Amino acid sequence: MIWPLNGGELQLGLFALAFAALQIWWISSTMRGRRLARPMNEQEFKRSLERIWKQNSQRR
Repeated sequence: MIWPLNGGELQLGLFALAFAALQIWWISSTMRGRRLARPMNEQEFKRSLERIWKQNSQRR
């Protein structure tokens, strides 16, 4: 049997949905930050520097 929603239940549901979305965003951004914080090997470092130099030369 379905009961009608009142305003408070609707607001609580929207708040819970927003909170869950923020939690998912926060966890994914934390995991992305950890992936970026790992040490690079020599080849990755060279690629990173080349990308930076390429961006700088395009701006001039």
